[in-house]
Amino acid sequence: MSMPSGSEHKNDDGETWQPLQRVILPNPSDLDTAPLYVDTGSAMSVQLNTMDGSAAQGDQAYSSGSAKEVHAEDFRSRRSTSVRPGERVSFGTYFNAFPASYWRRWTTVEEVRLSVSTSGRGGVSVYKSNARGSLQHVETQRVIGSAVTTFDLSLKPFGDGGWYWFDLVAGSEEFVLNEAEWQASEESRPSGLITLEITTLNKPDFCLNNLQILAGNPEALEPLKEILVVDQGTQKVADQPGFAEVESALQGKLRIINQANLGGSGGFARGMYEAVENGSDYALLLDDDVVIEPESIARLLTFADRCKSPTIVGGHMFDLYNRTVLHTFGETVNPWRFQPDQPLAEQTLGHDFVRSSLRQTPWLHRRVDVDYNGWWMCLIPTAVIRDIGLSLPVFIKWDDAEYGLRAKSAGYPTVSMPGSAVWHVSWIDKDDLVGWQAYFHTRNRMIAALIHSPYDHGGRVVRESGYMDIKHLISMQYYTARGRIMALQDVLKGPDQLHDLLPTKLTDIRSMVKNYPDSQFEADPDAFPPPRMDKPPRRGQGFRAPSYTTLVPWAAKVLARQLSKPIAPSSKERPQAFVAHQDNKWWRMAQYDSAVVSNAEGSGASWYQRDPRQLRLMLTEAGRLNAEILRNWPKLRAQYRAALPEITSFEAWKKTFEAHSEKSD
Repeated sequence: MSMPSGSEHKNDDGETWQPLQRVILPNPSDLDTAPLYVDTGSAMSVQLNTMDGSAAQGDQAYSSGSAKEVHAEDFRSRRSTSVRPGERVSFGTYFNAFPASYWRRWTTVEEVRLSVSTSGRGGVSVYKSNARGSLQHVETQRVIGSAVTTFDLSLKPFGDGGWYWFDLVAGSEEFVLNEAEWQASEESRPSGLITLEITTLNKPDFCLNNLQILAGNPEALEPLKEILVVDQGTQKVADQPGFAEVESALQGKLRIINQANLGGSGGFARGMYEAVENGSDYALLLDDDVVIEPESIARLLTFADRCKSPTIVGGHMFDLYNRTVLHTFGETVNPWRFQPDQPLAEQTLGHDFVRSSLRQTPWLHRRVDVDYNGWWMCLIPTAVIRDIGLSLPVFIKWDDAEYGLRAKSAGYPTVSMPGSAVWHVSWIDKDDLVGWQAYFHTRNRMIAALIHSPYDHGGRVVRESGYMDIKHLISMQYYTARGRIMALQDVLKGPDQLHDLLPTKLTDIRSMVKNYPDSQFEADPDAFPPPRMDKPPRRGQGFRAPSYTTLVPWAAKVLARQLSKPIAPSSKERPQAFVAHQDNKWWRMAQYDSAVVSNAEGSGASWYQRDPRQLRLMLTEAGRLNAEILRNWPKLRAQYRAALPEITSFEAWKKTFEAHSEKSD
């Protein structure tokens, strides 16, 4: 954010320097996150050919250098740490390196100043990197006693990527960092005001924890005009022990809205709506099952305030239960498949900064330009909201991606900003393509493609929908398949019903659970008969995935078998196998008549049972619906695109909110 006026700095010439990014250290309760804040020892650059700049391959590409264990006991506060005699500490880390290429590309800032306040004897060394991940020394200054060391640094060399950072090297005695920050020279400017909105459904402990974090960080509270909790559950945040104390500490900025469960899109749309209504400059959307790094609020706001044009600025997501693991560095939507995609080929999902730090990972130095940012943490200017409307009314799934694409088509970019993040429950222990969420995945992906796909018939989206239907059906996932069929039916009914479906569709889908064994879970493994195969696998080889060249004939053979071969009588009395979730692959499940399958969370299992009649009926229906959507794609596309301004309008959402919210006294 534009920091409070008291944090501005003037040099001897009277020039004003405002902080862009402060160096921070982890909270004492989160010391397992220390590698995201500090690094130790030296780091070797990626090895590049000095003639053409090409990178070496394999193990010769780069080295991990001489990293040591971080001394968390040396942290003195959130801003201060000590360096032991003769040792080196680097701030070339996720939270403390300065993402120079992002500032160069998207903001009006052209030069930054690094200001480092230290005590003791040592050296301050500044480094930079380029888009290839090559590390380059910039300047070193020796320091004796208490001093503020400054470095003026240009952003011109950072066209495609690169960071700035600094290292501290202690001499013969302890060297103390008092504080450090990256600054910009400019006249004092007012900071934008934020409505911070959390959408929650029966996760009051998470919600209360984040409110406590905000209450304990007054500087994070300063730019917040309002903290809005949209509570859509039955376990109310306001009923939790300790809520009154937190509410008091939030200085009158907290407001809770109780409304029916309208899904994430209903909660986030409410946050957008209220941010515009109360005169905020930004809406900051947060998931409920996160732990926030409070400094991220300042960083998102500071960056957004200085963007060349109104820009959506999002934070990254780390794994809540493996806290040094980054989910993704940025996402695009593949226009042909209409699926989330990684912008860079080298980019990896689930990067662990303990295994490979920022300085050691070349692809992290290239700027990643995105189509959207997940709404686990996303700052949206209210100017954008007023122009393009609120969220698509789709309950959950694809609302954030569709909004980013809609903003992009209107000329508003999205930036996933390094150094700003939350810790969020990861998808490792979830499988939302199976079960009730499959309806929303299927319908909303198709709707988003109808609105935004550049291809005449949506590229591969309808074809892949058909493939998914077959995979679920031959895997005996009939509940999932039925939900997907309902999704296709609702796509064909058009956009005018979307608001009406928000409070009812989840109930309709969940009411079908009793009809499908594959959706009925038992926590006790002994609730099922012991598994046994009447006939062992051929030659003891078990089940193997078909190759690419044999896939089509193999699938045809399996489908014919499932449609015609009688079910083994014994499989109705007992499962043929117990299948762990990670082994629940369609090509494996297609070869059973019945199997007990555990869920992704490991909390239960269900009994999958082959049913040729269900398979035949649903396969026919799914094929007919996909064909109808493909045939009518131009007509449907015109309908959804024409309806978009209305169904995302303030007026349409206001009617939905008024019909499904508790009346205030």
